[in-house]
Amino acid sequence: MANTRHLLQLSPEQLQAWFADRGLPGYRAAQVRKWVFQKRAGRFEQMTDLPGSLREQLAEEFDVFAGQIARHQTAADGTEKLLLQLADGEHVECVLLRDDKQRRTICVSTQVGCAMGCAFCASGLDGVIRNLQSGEIIEQMLQLGQLLADDERLSHVVVMGMGEPLANLDALLPALETASSRDGLGIGARRITISTVGLPAGIRRLSEANRQYHLAVSLHAADDQLRNELVPINRKLGIAAVLAAADEYFERTGRRVTYEYVLLGGLNDQPEHARRLVERLNGRPALLNAIPYNPVPGLSFRRPSSTAVSRFVEILERGGLNVKIRYRKGERIDAACGQLRRGER
Repeated sequence: MANTRHLLQLSPEQLQAWFADRGLPGYRAAQVRKWVFQKRAGRFEQMTDLPGSLREQLAEEFDVFAGQIARHQTAADGTEKLLLQLADGEHVECVLLRDDKQRRTICVSTQVGCAMGCAFCASGLDGVIRNLQSGEIIEQMLQLGQLLADDERLSHVVVMGMGEPLANLDALLPALETASSRDGLGIGARRITISTVGLPAGIRRLSEANRQYHLAVSLHAADDQLRNELVPINRKLGIAAVLAAADEYFERTGRRVTYEYVLLGGLNDQPEHARRLVERLNGRPALLNAIPYNPVPGLSFRRPSSTAVSRFVEILERGGLNVKIRYRKGERIDAACGQLRRGER
């Protein structure tokens, strides 16, 4: 209905107040949240332990999901991707990843588009339209959760979809509180990763929140000259300031920071680049994720050879860095790192 509100935009206290204002018992709010977050209900009519009149009243005032699925794609490796049409007609993409028998990771977006302009990433090709609301971030989690079989459970959240998460902390932090709370999705904070290009002010604000979220910084270069080309926002930041803020995050939370490094064939994957990276990160309790480039139609970057990747990683490991190669999942449906977009292709 045109005048309905988005249920997921309400905090637990606001939902409780809605029931109290109508003289209804407070435990009804807990029942609704249980249906939504634990029983995967997407409609009030499914909430069978609520009186029929209350279900009708809720449906007249709220929508559980404010958006709708515009496209659903699946890949042979178990990856699934949703293109969600939001209430205002804008679109975002989000992804479900199946990594083994138990691990079920969801990748969610925080903005419609992205303003960071990373040269190799599809998400920012058309700029940024707006921030998502907390309810729209939560809705992605729930819509992806509905793709699971009865014996599957969400285990991890990565905020690595479209947009710069630290540019939308006002909406992201409440959404993650819901994801990690016992009466929400119950996903522990240590199983939630926030990926950022490295906005120092945002990293410090995240530090002050003092949660155990895992921080992943998209580095992609070890010197400012190259990073300025690949991550234009770096011209205003500088690598030294990004690393200093990440160091503060580790000191405050005790959580080891991950640095993401997309390997672009012939551009940042050479031995000299690896040696500079060792100089930058050596001595830091960090993990380096090496990510071979995932092709984006219309961009001229190329994937590095397997020989270049092996050589790069070998130099890093010899230099004392902890390194992991992130293997591609969902590439055939453009669901891999750097491939998400905000519209139809």
